[in-house]
Amino acid sequence: MKTPNYPETVNLAFNFSSLKSDFDFRAPGAELPTEDGAWVIIQGNNAILEETHNGLKLVQGRLPDWLHPQLPALCIGTWRGKPLRAITISSSLGIEPPLVSEAFNATDERLDIRTLTLAGLAKQILHWEKQSLHCSRCGEQTLGISDSWGKRCTACNSEHFPHIHPCAIILVKRANELLLTRKAEWPAGRYSLVAGFLDFGESLEECAIREVREETGIEICNVRYVGSQNWPFPAQLMAGFVAEYAGGDIRVDPHELEDARWFPRDALPDLPTRRSIARWIIESFK
Repeated sequence: MKTPNYPETVNLAFNFSSLKSDFDFRAPGAELPTEDGAWVIIQGNNAILEETHNGLKLVQGRLPDWLHPQLPALCIGTWRGKPLRAITISSSLGIEPPLVSEAFNATDERLDIRTLTLAGLAKQILHWEKQSLHCSRCGEQTLGISDSWGKRCTACNSEHFPHIHPCAIILVKRANELLLTRKAEWPAGRYSLVAGFLDFGESLEECAIREVREETGIEICNVRYVGSQNWPFPAQLMAGFVAEYAGGDIRVDPHELEDARWFPRDALPDLPTRRSIARWIIESFK
């Protein structure tokens, strides 16, 4: 098999290892730094970055006066020895040069893997902080648990920790063909892999079998795990699988997909961006 021009899955975008030794993750509770550093600025599904001659970079130093965070800045670690802070801003706030707004799902992949990973991590943490302000058991306010991202209810004392939702994503092969699917909201002509959330009582392999059956009507066998990727939109863990066709004809679930079909592996359609494990699986195991 031809070796693809890809890193190992552990080094894919949004996985910690892609940051190497330049990033030191910190849990809340440590002494807050006072020195200037870098900023991850989130606006909806976009990251706010500085446009430079060398590409898009994290904003450094003092924030411009027109940029108003919705909540106090959250220090999530150090980046190259300097504090890394994360904030969200209103979706209605206009962005002024030299800052620009870059969508996480932009077709033109202008963000390098490390900047993309830092932005994704910040987005995931900020989402958790917003969702965990109140106890899901009794509705009262929560406070942080020292040295962790967990929260404890001030009333019933229940503990809550970041919610990570496992998903299976599956490449199905039949002789020289790959089963690819398309959602209506994707860019025109783009196809990807079947994927879906783990259900009660399932293993990840069982989830893979069920999702392929439900979305396409196809039965699969020889399901094997090949790698995983943190997917912070807002908090998934994508577990990748490769499987073989076992039977059935394509019957598309119209509630999930616009189309599903078999493609010759040497004549594939437009594929997901290289930031995704879907593309890594297709390129590595087709």
